[in-house]
Amino acid sequence: MKQSVIVSTYNQPVWLGKVLHGYLLQTFRDFELLIADDGSDRRTSDVIEAFRRLADFPVRHVWHEDRDFRKCAILNLATLQAEADYLVFTDGDCIPRKDYLATHDRLAAPGCFLSGGYCKLPMDLSMAITEDDIASGRAFSLRWLRQHGLTRLSPALKIGPGPKLASLLDVLSPTKASWNGHNASTWKKHIFAVNGHNEEMRYGGEDRELGERLLNSGLTAKRVRHRALLLHLDHQRGYVTPESLGRNRAIRDETVVTRRVWCPDGILKRPQP
Repeated sequence: MKQSVIVSTYNQPVWLGKVLHGYLLQTFRDFELLIADDGSDRRTSDVIEAFRRLADFPVRHVWHEDRDFRKCAILNLATLQAEADYLVFTDGDCIPRKDYLATHDRLAAPGCFLSGGYCKLPMDLSMAITEDDIASGRAFSLRWLRQHGLTRLSPALKIGPGPKLASLLDVLSPTKASWNGHNASTWKKHIFAVNGHNEEMRYGGEDRELGERLLNSGLTAKRVRHRALLLHLDHQRGYVTPESLGRNRAIRDETVVTRRVWCPDGILKRPQP
């Protein structure tokens, strides 16, 4: 089953370079890569152009002008351009383990979306990881990560288990299976059925709101937190404001209470059919 992998980014060229390197190493090869760029400057396009020369799969740079935080809009634009029937969404600060796409392919199931997580790294470790660490697999070794400054328990629990224990932990995890924009997948037809990402939302739960509409539409959520593995590189979030968080929270509450499925300000700019 072919995948369209949509990677969001905004002015993080160094991090994006490390992340893209992870896709050169994927064991699953039937995919295209779309970089959904929320208005980055030339540094990011330079990274993408250099990467395109290395990749043996299609790479497309989907860009729009920088006009504040418009991640939902660029994700919708990338979704429109995606050629595969199955979509994997992730972020340009999340390095995939070599079996990341294979796991999404293997665990995809009718009538559901996959809900993944990430192993969050501290800043010094994020900076230290090299392309060679990614290619060799060292970056995904719990022992290596601990030797280089990983001390938190939560990332260790995600990266340490083998396949059988990881499957069991996904079943037993008390964490709610939600749509997490850094690690989620489903069929394109399901994204279109709820009109995609809600472009009236800024930062703060905008991915979760999409997942809540997918659940309202009848899909179920399947946890893959311990099996579809990503390393999250640390960074600052200057775009976070109390106003956007509060406004987004109100929109999410309305979505849950009214069991709304369709957002008018989505991929198709029209009321629900």
